[in-house]
Amino acid sequence: MNENNNLKLVLDGLCCSNCAMKIEKRVSELKTVKNASLNFATKLMIVEAEKEDTRDVILEDIKRIVKAVEPDVTVREKKTKRNTMHTGINGYNKEHRHGEKHDPTREECVDGCDCCSENSHTEDDSFIKNKLIQFGIAAVLFAAALIIDFPNWLKVTLFFASYLIAGGEVLLLAIRNIQKGDIFDENFLMCIATIGAFAIGEFPEGVAVMLFYQIGEMFQGIAVNRSRKSIADLMDIRPDYANLKVGSDMKTVTPEEVRIGELIIVKPGEKVPLDGKVVEGSSMVDTSALTGESVPREITVDDSVLGGFINKNGLLTIEVIREFEESTVAKILDMVQNASSRKAPTENFITKFARKYTPAVTIAAFLLAVVPPIVIPGAVFSDWLYRALIFLVISCPCALVVSIPLGFFGGIGGASKQGVLVKGSNYLEALNYVDTIVFDKTGTLTKGVFKVTKINPAGKTTEEELLSYAAYAESFSNHPIAISILKAYNNTMDKSIIENFEELPGLGIRITLKGDTVLAGNDKLMNQYGIPYEQADSIGSAVYVAAGNKYLGNIIISDELKEDSEKALKTLKSMGIKKLVMLTGDSKAVGQKIGEKLGMDEIQTELLPHEKVHNLELLDKQKGTKGKLVFVGDGINDAPVLARADIGVAMGGLGSDAAIEAADVVLMTDEPAKLVTAIKIAKKTHTIVWQNIIFALGIKIVVLMLGAGGLATMWEAVFADVGVALIAVLNAMRAMKVE
Repeated sequence: MNENNNLKLVLDGLCCSNCAMKIEKRVSELKTVKNASLNFATKLMIVEAEKEDTRDVILEDIKRIVKAVEPDVTVREKKTKRNTMHTGINGYNKEHRHGEKHDPTREECVDGCDCCSENSHTEDDSFIKNKLIQFGIAAVLFAAALIIDFPNWLKVTLFFASYLIAGGEVLLLAIRNIQKGDIFDENFLMCIATIGAFAIGEFPEGVAVMLFYQIGEMFQGIAVNRSRKSIADLMDIRPDYANLKVGSDMKTVTPEEVRIGELIIVKPGEKVPLDGKVVEGSSMVDTSALTGESVPREITVDDSVLGGFINKNGLLTIEVIREFEESTVAKILDMVQNASSRKAPTENFITKFARKYTPAVTIAAFLLAVVPPIVIPGAVFSDWLYRALIFLVISCPCALVVSIPLGFFGGIGGASKQGVLVKGSNYLEALNYVDTIVFDKTGTLTKGVFKVTKINPAGKTTEEELLSYAAYAESFSNHPIAISILKAYNNTMDKSIIENFEELPGLGIRITLKGDTVLAGNDKLMNQYGIPYEQADSIGSAVYVAAGNKYLGNIIISDELKEDSEKALKTLKSMGIKKLVMLTGDSKAVGQKIGEKLGMDEIQTELLPHEKVHNLELLDKQKGTKGKLVFVGDGINDAPVLARADIGVAMGGLGSDAAIEAADVVLMTDEPAKLVTAIKIAKKTHTIVWQNIIFALGIKIVVLMLGAGGLATMWEAVFADVGVALIAVLNAMRAMKVE
């Protein structure tokens, strides 16, 4: 996808899921548009233009389409430098006009923006209060007409007044939509159903249905609003300001104003606003917003920090290494918010299903009203019309259209809180069908850092003596193995006592130390000098040491396994993953030992990057029909394999640019166990989504059948519409709660 051809638009005031579906469909059908995706949960529309120079034309066309479908919704282009997640639905079906109680100093403050209005919650409460008063008056009039023995004309008048107070706006919206040609609209269907009830003399039921429908819609709107806000709060990692150090003074600025190389001060309790390096101070930082880790991390001078960390106790001076637009926190926010553009197959199915479902039920309702009175002897038209009206009430697919995207988005938000970044709901759904997982070794299952892991002295030699001889032998070498030995020794060395230092290519090092010849290197070095030695059998590279023609022992240097690698792979096996494979460029001896220890089903070693791709393609042919192949790598040198896999999972390296760009899923803490977390979140989200699908369709089908058989009233029909939608939305909220 060409970013230059992308339009990111926010539809402020959008609170109708059915309208969102219509807008997305019409925009997608524009000839100048390649692809369009609208996320009802965030009100964010991502449009890919066919050509870059058609962006302005497309924007005008989109504004025209939105105006036709939802006149109260305003369209604005999302500013790229602001990555704030807006919630922006101020109560059920309410438009928050530009300029009302907003902060004009903040660029992103626009229509419907909750984040910049101090009184937004008060406005919400006030709106709900007014709605409840409106519905309360309607309910009192309805109850009076129902209970008190008024003359018939007065009863009808009270019912009609109650109906207009409760549903007058629904009537107006229906008339407006008919003028635009939108016949299959929930407002129109509700009006036909309730007016039909009046026509056959069912005044109490007509009023009660409209009143219950409106109250249900209000609570559904509140639930959607709350869920949007919960997801926004879940991702509330964007820093609001930075304390810029100017000489001896400090100036409060927005993070966007700070440049690379400038110094910022972070006080205890504040968020680190930008990625940088600590130049002064030490503190404990809370990294949970980015990594999901609950244990604070200690940082000091020269340590790297990321925007979004929270400073717990010390005063820190940080040198900025990335501007805000390129910072990790900005990329994470952008990635999570834009994840909706890659829709899951289930979402696409429901969108297509909803387009056909409502017209189909409406046609069925018409046939139900007309055909039986003609073909069944003694059938009464008013009875069958009533049954048909029940069909109309049930026909709105709101429960599915709202709750399913909300479920996926909640799952993505919950995953991000755990340090698992999923780039789209299609990848989240695909994680349910993982068949084969292929791992890189270095930096993925191991730490990617050479370290002395074992010291094996021979005879009467002590570990300290063995390490000392090896350290002196390696003291002038810059090889990673030499550096790891010197780091393990960590004592003061008198290099003046070293004589005749000589590197022996392919073998090791020879020096003279206090008159003795000291050898340090591989087994070939021992063989060349005829020194009997014991073959090392530990995982890693062995450095054999001898002094004065006497074997002293060996030191094992290895790339340590990550603490959670073994447990993570066992858990994946227990979850039903059929095949675990390791593809590595490391030697056969090391690769085999690590792979066997981890319980790999297949191990391929000494591979070049293009050979990894070839092996991955062979494995791809072996997977199940519906199975997905996952490749897990470090995201830097594994980009070709990450791109080739069904799902590329990168170890994020706490913000590695290459990892975030190359992969479909990023594990921010570099822990293999986070892959287990990702799959569990995917399975939970999948379960919730299908619970909603089965529940919503199940209830609707049952009530449709009961209605057709004359066994259901409009009360049950309204519950099958708004009641089910409300329950489905509340159920979808569970997707963001991850243990």
